[in-house]
Amino acid sequence: MPVTLIAALAALALIAGWAAIGFHRKHLLGENAPEQQVNVTILDKQAIDLDESSGQDNQEYWIYVQRGTLGPKREFQVGIHYYQALNPGDKGILTYQGNRFVHFALQR
Repeated sequence: MPVTLIAALAALALIAGWAAIGFHRKHLLGENAPEQQVNVTILDKQAIDLDESSGQDNQEYWIYVQRGTLGPKREFQVGIHYYQALNPGDKGILTYQGNRFVHFALQR
């Protein structure tokens, strides 16, 4: 096998690995992700009890949303104020950045 072919394959593997890591960071971890707004419906909400030794808050609050009627379902951790204000079936504009919840504007 020629050395140039091996070098080209190694270079392509490095580029593919770099692109995969960048995609993972941006789309799954939310690093440097753009802020986005979508129309969603609240499917459900959940409060999860944490260990007593974790600090002042002993619960996490989550909402589960769906984009459109057949769109993908996502989950976001929210603060207690959003958790108490939102109910399943509510529709509105969700603002998020990567996997981080930013704001929810309820449509009346």
